[in-house]
Amino acid sequence: MVWGGAGGGWPAASQARRLKGPDELEIVAFERGHFTSYSACGIPYWVSGDVEKRDDLVARTPEEHRARSIDLRTRTEVTEIDVAGQRVRALDRDGGETYWTGFDKLVIATGARPVRPELPGMDAPGVHGVQTLDDGQALLDSLDRAPGRRAVVVGAGYIGVEMAEAMLTRGFEVTVLNRGAQPMATLDPDMGRLVHDAMDGLGITTVNDAAVTRILTGADGRVTAVATDDASYPADVVVLGIGVEPETTLARAAGLPLGPHGGLLTDLSLRVVGHEDIWAGGDCVEVLDLVAGRTRHIALGTHANKHGQIIGANVGGGYGTFPGVVGTAVSKVCDLEIARTGLREKDARAVGLRYVTATIESTGRAGYYPGAQPMTVKMLAEYRTGRLLGVQIVGRDGAAKRVDIAAVALTAGMTVEAMTALDLGYAPPFSPVWDPVLVAARKAVTAVRKAGTA
Repeated sequence: MVWGGAGGGWPAASQARRLKGPDELEIVAFERGHFTSYSACGIPYWVSGDVEKRDDLVARTPEEHRARSIDLRTRTEVTEIDVAGQRVRALDRDGGETYWTGFDKLVIATGARPVRPELPGMDAPGVHGVQTLDDGQALLDSLDRAPGRRAVVVGAGYIGVEMAEAMLTRGFEVTVLNRGAQPMATLDPDMGRLVHDAMDGLGITTVNDAAVTRILTGADGRVTAVATDDASYPADVVVLGIGVEPETTLARAAGLPLGPHGGLLTDLSLRVVGHEDIWAGGDCVEVLDLVAGRTRHIALGTHANKHGQIIGANVGGGYGTFPGVVGTAVSKVCDLEIARTGLREKDARAVGLRYVTATIESTGRAGYYPGAQPMTVKMLAEYRTGRLLGVQIVGRDGAAKRVDIAAVALTAGMTVEAMTALDLGYAPPFSPVWDPVLVAARKAVTAVRKAGTA
């Protein structure tokens, strides 16, 4: 049985079906929405118009899954898990029928839920999250009905900055309210400041240290403004980009083990700890951070799809494991690219690591080559040993994907000194002679050596 039809659930069902035919393995799958196997990460780009149609985000329809002998039940919500009895209670959201279904093996892929503070006016018309395709459609419909062209985005993480771009592309005047000191809290504040400056340059007003206290509405009940302790910001539409948390409410009630961030805990095979016949993957689990040595919650489609493939192999009689992550992520706002992997400074401090930092400015191509654009690279290395701990990049012209160099180095446990010898591709249209990541590594080597003599 598969519970959840997004990033982790459908790869698991599909992989299990590849390994076992319908006569060998019956697969029942529950999905509470209308859609399956779609890219939630692509929703901001559909809203912006960069992706033309909703269906462009759908990799496989419910009908295609059913054609592969998967008993898919859309618009069906699991409301209770009976672990001892190996069954779940399901609700048909259209018909209202409730029933129990038994399982021999259960895959939990319930994903994450958007953080939606319980504040006055939060449920008013014109206030939108962007977690599902239905959410995206509701937002697009709301934009068509908006009485004006003022958008307020609450939150300045990945979803927040991506939705700010989408609203700007749609011709809205955009204000981003961020409760932190700088946008993109997944970066250190000094790198987040670069994002803030770039957003201002694009015409996006970013207000930091601005905790929302209420949504103001008009006589018709529709949103008119967003209030903080210090001010109110007019809004014809509000988009929530505050973040997500693991959807493990029923798992908790059933007594399944959760980690410090509220995600399910699994072993390397993604079997839920202490439960032989239950697996979990995707945004509802915690994963091992290979750099910090602790579990963390990271809601990304890359991990969810890998989890699903591994779970499907294990359920289908094969074998696979998921060793962990280094925390790599990229995003953009218009032409500004944002990337990080590994630990921030506060992450390193939290696990008791001493470190040095190195920050450099370079360009994505040879400086003399037409179109060369600046980028800033920040690198953290362990004090004395020089082990790479993390990299953050903000820039243009192919800046973001350079973080993959650092992701591989982190996974391999490389030192910054070893990184300086990496044989990377070079030609003036693609890179300076010394790639910006290697320039940062060279500076980090100097910082490590200096710290060692202090």
